[in-house]
Amino acid sequence: MKIEPSLFDEIDDEVEAAADARAEADVAAGRLISHEAVSRWLTSWADGAPTPKPKPGD
Repeated sequence: MKIEPSLFDEIDDEVEAAADARAEADVAAGRLISHEAVSRWLTSWADGAPTPKPKPGD
């Protein structure tokens, strides 16, 4: 049986470098949400009293 390659098997260094640059720019500009803020938000769902979704900088 021949195994077909998935779309995740291809590595495009140029695309990865562009994605890394966008991510680094977001971090430098403070456009990220902390793990702790996301964890509190998700925990609020389980508690039955959902809070508003966190915003960048939280």
